[in-house]
Amino acid sequence: MSDEIIGLHRWFDSPPGRYLLAWEQQQYDELVADIFGYHAVQLGMSGLQGLRANRMPHRWLALGLEESRLPPEPDAPVPTPDLLAYPVALPFEAASIDLVLLPHALELSVDPHAALREVERVLVPEGRVVISGLNPWSLWGLRQRRARLYQRFGAGGQLYLPDVGEFIAPGRMRDWLRLLNFEVETMSFGCFRPAVGQTRWLDRFDWMDGLGARWWPILGAAYTVVAVKRVHGMRLMAPPWRSAPQPAAATVPVAQRRR
Repeated sequence: MSDEIIGLHRWFDSPPGRYLLAWEQQQYDELVADIFGYHAVQLGMSGLQGLRANRMPHRWLALGLEESRLPPEPDAPVPTPDLLAYPVALPFEAASIDLVLLPHALELSVDPHAALREVERVLVPEGRVVISGLNPWSLWGLRQRRARLYQRFGAGGQLYLPDVGEFIAPGRMRDWLRLLNFEVETMSFGCFRPAVGQTRWLDRFDWMDGLGARWWPILGAAYTVVAVKRVHGMRLMAPPWRSAPQPAAATVPVAQRRR
């Protein structure tokens, strides 16, 4: 697991990694800005400031032990984790967190199903989880599978994406969330440029981002999901002034005029 974490962080310092990280940072800034509550936590990915646009009074960055020991990147701010935790075992009480961010945390988790169940446990009813991941059905994912196929047959092949656990397809992610009584609010795709490794080539294909978002969104290299925890049978309480009994209408005598 430590090798996978190191590989992921090194990849995010490459030209395609910085391109994807910039898109994800913009997504998180937009998605969490209007989510209200009291407690929010980001699990992993210290290079992403997922909660910087959120206004909750208590916001934490939780890192695993391996990630907390990684050396900082050159010219990058040193992230200071607020606590050490793994997604499969969160140190929070049940129904105590309003917002959980999982930037690539499920891809690195030893048990992504258990991690999602743990997130469901700590979220309050109507709490939200924001997940980002790499899309295996993108152009980047196809190049990754081709390189793995070449390596399997001894024909060489260099991986384009980080060598981490299995990438979770957007459809499978939606199914996992539904099984845990989450309702998917939004699913966004981004990073439609080809799987090239140099900045100048990525910049030449910047026009593909606009076309891809409109014509082939499912082929984006990365995706973000916002899901809400639903609790069946829960009834939202109305404010006291709405439920207070209204005074009964009183009859008003009308004097008859004598002619």
